[in-house]
Amino acid sequence: MANRDVERGGKQNREVHNNNNYFYDESSRDTHWTPWLVPAIVVANLAVFIAVMFVNDCPKKINGPNKACVARFLGRFSFQPLRENPLFGPSSSTLERMGALEWRKVVHEHQGWRLVTCMWLHAGIIHLLTNMLSLIFIGIRLEQQFGFIRVGLIYLVSGFGGSILSSLFLQESISVGASGALFGLLGAMLSELLTNWTIYANKAAALVTLLFIIAINLGLGLLPRVDNFAHIGGFLTGLCLGFILLVRPQYGWEASRTNTSVTKRKHSMYQYVLFVVAAVLLVVGLTVGLVMLFKGENGNKHCKWCHRLSCFPTSKWTC
Repeated sequence: MANRDVERGGKQNREVHNNNNYFYDESSRDTHWTPWLVPAIVVANLAVFIAVMFVNDCPKKINGPNKACVARFLGRFSFQPLRENPLFGPSSSTLERMGALEWRKVVHEHQGWRLVTCMWLHAGIIHLLTNMLSLIFIGIRLEQQFGFIRVGLIYLVSGFGGSILSSLFLQESISVGASGALFGLLGAMLSELLTNWTIYANKAAALVTLLFIIAINLGLGLLPRVDNFAHIGGFLTGLCLGFILLVRPQYGWEASRTNTSVTKRKHSMYQYVLFVVAAVLLVVGLTVGLVMLFKGENGNKHCKWCHRLSCFPTSKWTC
């Protein structure tokens, strides 16, 4: 999830029977990898958060009974007052200093590295735990099935894509969080299901379940102080990458290798088409986004209603 001001939201072969991993057909064979990258990313995010809190040093900067830090027994690791940061974390100024995404610094001060560093920062302990639990739930399964290289590429590039879209539309606030990368993994799960459609036994159930999860998470992005543009950008990037990196042989290909009387192509024509279309859209989308960003374009000028995608005003809140 994301906050407009401080938050963004050995291998072995074995038969796979109808399990929770999208209900593979019994006849399909899968390669399982021992996941280590996703746990390493979780540890890295925890280490970065500790470093940020060390730099923040709330007791040194805030004095007085009405400005007391939260959990002062933690010393310099204590949190900012809840009215400043309700997520139990550092100040906005500390996050900005440590690499938060801030449009003016990216464009006018040529600090493009913030498009990457922001995905390793979190607004608070609640924000961090929410994202890391989601990463473990989503990422472990993907890394087991596709390995650390492909999952790592999807995670990083999706986070980068989410940062680009966020910078184009949210230019008056800072943004942090791994949400764009996480939504990229969700997008990759969807495209993996679609492009490998023939190898699944319970296609409809898997598709409906995944679409429901995606819709709920994108819907939460309509709440105030949530950077849904990072979510959308990461999701679209991951969706394209899934069609490119997560393609499997179509159903029946393994059997045709041992049965010479049956000829089966490794990949179907629609998989090739999706691969090419996704590759073109990914390259064009990232290129156009970067060009617009560093030219100082404001995405809201080209799309008058798009601001509602990140915060939809109601009688209960304003944006």
